[in-house]
Amino acid sequence: MLLPQLTEKFPNKLLCGAIKKYIEPFVGGGAVFFDIANSYSFEKAYLFDINPELIILYNVIKNNVSDLINELDMLQKNYFSSDNKKEFYYQMRNEYNAFDKKINANAYSRSFIRRAALTVFLNRTCFNGLFRVNSKGLFNVPIGSYANPRILDAENLIAVSKALSNVTIFQTDFARVLEFADNDTFIYYDPPYRPLKNSSFTTYAAKTFDDNEQIRLKKVFEQAHKMGALQMLSNSDPTNIGFDSFFDDLYKGYTIYRIFAKRLINANPNGRSAIKEILITNYDV
Repeated sequence: MLLPQLTEKFPNKLLCGAIKKYIEPFVGGGAVFFDIANSYSFEKAYLFDINPELIILYNVIKNNVSDLINELDMLQKNYFSSDNKKEFYYQMRNEYNAFDKKINANAYSRSFIRRAALTVFLNRTCFNGLFRVNSKGLFNVPIGSYANPRILDAENLIAVSKALSNVTIFQTDFARVLEFADNDTFIYYDPPYRPLKNSSFTTYAAKTFDDNEQIRLKKVFEQAHKMGALQMLSNSDPTNIGFDSFFDDLYKGYTIYRIFAKRLINANPNGRSAIKEILITNYDV
């Protein structure tokens, strides 16, 4: 896991309690936010992502966690009582894919509860816990091989709901950080990683995050730097497979660390060895 290596590189201003605002524009699983929220205090936090399913899920956890728990309890009971769990999984996946993919995730509705529950269900029962969609936005991960997946973790959901209680969560482009960034802000970016040349996994949303998007992200990083925000960004390290100075050139002038992380997304367990990833900051530790 990267988290211990990230925390070692947090800015001193965060450690001493001087950060008033936290922003995470690719919230994903939110591991960094929840670690920071558990350890430090700040006046405002903004979490956003382009993926509507993530935003729907987080807002349901924030606003209707009890209803979500009830929905997951029902899904869990139905799954384990099913004579054909594989068929049940694909029925739920089909239902999930029938939802409107152009939904405005920021227009909150109680109808999102079922949708959020299916996001959790599929995450807990699909192969490797992946969230991957095709170009049409359809979730296409096959069923996993778990004997007894934990679909409902009520205690964790309640804790997450509490952590999100005063957080602003919305679906939007990462460039929106510039509306909130100032010299009392810490921003952590965890964008879709630039794929290594031997990798076929490129995105968890319908829109591909290509090199043009990586370059656009760097421009946002540069603007936020000029506004005084402290920033940390993680990504893959192209030098794992040869000489490729893409990020070294792109973020020249900033601090680049190379850290080791164990990749879990690999069909071959023997391929899940530690490889280099990069960590970029606009401050010295």
